[in-house]
Amino acid sequence: MARRVRAKKVAVSLPEESAPEHWLRTIRFSGFTVLMLGLLILAVIVLAPNLRILIEQQQTIAQLQTEVDEAQESVDDLNENAARWNDRAYIESQARDRLYYVYPGEVSYLVTGEAADVTTNDGVPVSTSIQTTKIDWVQTLVSSIYTAGLTEDAPDKLTAPVIEGPTQ
Repeated sequence: MARRVRAKKVAVSLPEESAPEHWLRTIRFSGFTVLMLGLLILAVIVLAPNLRILIEQQQTIAQLQTEVDEAQESVDDLNENAARWNDRAYIESQARDRLYYVYPGEVSYLVTGEAADVTTNDGVPVSTSIQTTKIDWVQTLVSSIYTAGLTEDAPDKLTAPVIEGPTQ
């Protein structure tokens, strides 16, 4: 038999590679791995449109629920407003405010025009700022009561004058 000639092995140095290159070079795919990756991609392709539709429906449901809540608040406000009309005092206040109704004997004043055009009898425009009185009305009232009660100049006769007329 003939002997084969053996090739001489020579050591060759490969260029240095980075860690990611080494990791990629050492990956080995089996048939099962390829099958599972294919099934995963197929599942994503099949389920993605359905997931999109589900998300859109959830957003629509949330929007409609918000509209229902707002409508319910509006209904509650209207029911509360309708319940107010069962109160006699509320009806009276609305008639006074809206229709300018007054009780017999009362006088109602309706001011029309701009507030800036209002003037006093002297022709001086009325101030738009709030003003306070410069006198103490409580002290003036008490002083008036004491003065009236302590006066010595009261009339002597508190009876009505006698009118004399012809006698028969």
